[in-house]
Amino acid sequence: MGRSWTIWITSVVAFFLTVILVVTSGPTRESSAQPEKLVANPTSLGLPRLNLAQGDSLSENTLTDSLPSELSNRRSGARVSVSQDATTQTATAVGGASLGTGAEIDTASTPSNPLVSAVTQYQPREIVQLADPSNYGERFIQDINGNAVNNEYIVVLHETVGSATSALNTFGTYHSREADQVSYHSLITLDGTVVYVVPPEQRAFGAGDSVFISAYGEESVLTHAGFPSSVNNFAYHISLETPLDGQNNNARTHSGYTESQYQSLAWLLARTNIPDDRITTHEAVDRSGSRMDPRSFEADRMYRLLRQYESRQTLR
Repeated sequence: MGRSWTIWITSVVAFFLTVILVVTSGPTRESSAQPEKLVANPTSLGLPRLNLAQGDSLSENTLTDSLPSELSNRRSGARVSVSQDATTQTATAVGGASLGTGAEIDTASTPSNPLVSAVTQYQPREIVQLADPSNYGERFIQDINGNAVNNEYIVVLHETVGSATSALNTFGTYHSREADQVSYHSLITLDGTVVYVVPPEQRAFGAGDSVFISAYGEESVLTHAGFPSSVNNFAYHISLETPLDGQNNNARTHSGYTESQYQSLAWLLARTNIPDDRITTHEAVDRSGSRMDPRSFEADRMYRLLRQYESRQTLR
């Protein structure tokens, strides 16, 4: 009888020791190699923040004229993540489909943007059509090796290659395989409609193996052990819908983008404080050599429109 009690007491003690060990050690799969996530704090910058929780009805989506403070460029004392294995390829600054169900923004009730000159009255149609959460993630303040990152933000310009509808359907679809996960922050359709796809404080999966060359050197952040470093952690991705003659083909050129698209792009860029020398293209940041977008893009045309906004005069 005494021996049975001894065995029972020993088992109970072992059980409680096991519980204490598990609780204090935490989850085994969340290793210290995971990057530290960015904590976003709102501030008035201009780009609309998607003011909703994931899972809200699209009919309830609203925009506010605010961005997290981390999306304003850190011009003073900025720490930059410099890729150690980046190639010598230089990334330089660039010198009307049916959208289905989405929340159209009531621009009459949207607060006026103080950054835009009163002379510039252009106002595009705006829609919120969020990507599935599998297709975007959070921005990080540390890379996978624990190094602090504080890159100034860039804009990366893309084109859809297919139609806007096709791209939005892809972004809205759940993808379990990480290699299939893709998104932009914003998409501009042929008629100039601005579609907000990923909240700007989040990390869109717009560029894979990529690097941006700046005065700081080769900027690229490693956030996943299974993929190359990229610019996604500090990029705001904007895509232009490809014209019909350029859709779903690998031609080097096509007929180009509409005036409405250029107007909307300039309007959207004017709502940021990202300077001209940090506006670039997917082709320029790509290290794989496989990207050409946005094809037939007229940078001078875009800059002429952009510089009509007073906010851009000090950001060249």
